[in-house]
Amino acid sequence: MSIVTVQLGQCGNQIGHEVFSALCSDSRGTHGLCSKNENQSYQDCCKERFFCEEQSAGTAVPAARAVLVDMEPKVISQALSMAASSGHWRYSSHSHFCQKQGSGNNWANGYCVHGPRHKEAIMELVQREAERCDRLGGFLTIMSMAGGTGSGLGAFVTQCLRDAFPTSFILNHVIWPYGTGEVIVQNYNSVLTLSHLYHSSDALLVHENDVIHKICAQLLNIKQISFRDVNQVIAHQLGSVFQPAHTAGGGSGYSRNPLGDLLESLVPHPEFRMLGLRNIPQMAESSLPYSTFSWPGLLRHLRQMLIANAQMEEGIDWQVRPPQPGSSIPCTNKPLHFNTSIANLLILRGKDVHSVELGSFQDPSLYTSWLNPQDAFTAWKTPRAFNKYEKSAALVSNSQFLLKPLDSIVGKAWNMFASKAYLHQYTKFGIQEEDFLDCFTTLEQVISSYTNL
Repeated sequence: MSIVTVQLGQCGNQIGHEVFSALCSDSRGTHGLCSKNENQSYQDCCKERFFCEEQSAGTAVPAARAVLVDMEPKVISQALSMAASSGHWRYSSHSHFCQKQGSGNNWANGYCVHGPRHKEAIMELVQREAERCDRLGGFLTIMSMAGGTGSGLGAFVTQCLRDAFPTSFILNHVIWPYGTGEVIVQNYNSVLTLSHLYHSSDALLVHENDVIHKICAQLLNIKQISFRDVNQVIAHQLGSVFQPAHTAGGGSGYSRNPLGDLLESLVPHPEFRMLGLRNIPQMAESSLPYSTFSWPGLLRHLRQMLIANAQMEEGIDWQVRPPQPGSSIPCTNKPLHFNTSIANLLILRGKDVHSVELGSFQDPSLYTSWLNPQDAFTAWKTPRAFNKYEKSAALVSNSQFLLKPLDSIVGKAWNMFASKAYLHQYTKFGIQEEDFLDCFTTLEQVISSYTNL
């Protein structure tokens, strides 16, 4: 089944381009760790999911199944030309929509003005892209929360997708802003985005800029970190989830419906829609020849990253332990910093993948008490290595990992709202104080639900 990607705003379009580049370079690689047949079916499956064939100067070139939307032309034209000049893939010539004026980092401008004004043109592009799929598996939107177009227009477009495709899966990939912030009203924009997405999306897969920045600095040893470096790490992590893998009951074939399988594994209740992603190993290419990895070692680190809520394998707190089974302590007395999960999906790629022992992820003490651990944990595997790693693992988890950042953003936005700071910038476009209050209520409920796990 195919996934249509909708890239929204500057951030969404830059990351989207890196995602398709990573998918294309991975599927073109001959990794030699699996059979020729396995490699061929992997490539065919990747192509069906993310690309369709288009003729260009007499040769067939993979074209991304994507719609690019921005209110300024610069980033989209860069993405189009970089994809075309790669020679390996491109964007369709009629798959983008842009304007000249931008949204001025104002969520209300994107949601209340640009959204309704350009709804028809944008949804026509989406409809056309969806009709090119033999079987539509759903939509992946890529957007930031801090600005105006990605967040405001992104929330509006997600609602339109839900109305136009009521039975399709929608996964919003959301970039969480830097804590220090580049936009003074980013907390308002974030609160408005998250609460609206919570109503129309099936799940939100969140990447935090601060975390990815740390990975670039500490694991990849990049001295002068650019947005492109950050985006390439995000693209690698997304690729490690969405490239083909065998599901538990899927027999010999690859997962037919990656979005559906992902959401079925991870979102057992509509109150809990926040997904986080961790990868291991992550290292500079120059260090790879000197590194050896064993599955037990990788998974021990990944499990501890999960329970101690560490986003990378460096600096994990090994003191954090799950609560003892049978201790009927109320959730307030849980071990400090322990990160309770609702559900986890582990994706293993590479050598000797079928002999891996996964019992440590089925430990009932990792999960909330109202789900059977057998239902809360899912594993996908493929002997085909991903990108440059002989063995690699990705863990997508629905857990308490976002509680702190979410509480912080809601708190900062509330303080500004209480003193009516910058509110006039939103009310002039039609977002009223009651709308803000509704959004705060939605997110307070999310915080409360995750806290009580």
